Amino acid sequence: MAYFQIPLNLPHAATVASRILRLLQDHPELRMQAEELLEPLPIYQVSQDYSTTITSYHVRDRTAERGRKLAESIAAAGVGRDRLGQCVRNLFECLELGEEGARLGLLAGENPDSMQRPR
Repeated sequence: MAYFQIPLNLPHAATVASRILRLLQDHPELRMQAEELLEPLPIYQVSQDYSTTITSYHVRDRTAERGRKLAESIAAAGVGRDRLGQCVRNLFECLELGEEGARLGLLAGENPDSMQRPR
């Protein structure tokens, strides 16, 4: 399964997590999970901190765990769609977990034939 392999980028992960939150505004339970997903990231966005310290990898791991649960909840609620799935994939790519993100993006509704999916 194709995916983009990029280095850890917590500032952009925060941007993508914000997009996910906007896409889930009409789903209260999922919106709460998206808020939890975003919670550890804004400081990286504000500071534009691209460091790869132990702390940043702890934040990555915590964000990934929340992202996994959110993708599963999106699938269970049946509200997945292409743009939301793309955002889930993008989030995991920013976390250096592109292969996992490719799978979770599909789970969250990304169209496997989407022009936005890597080939």
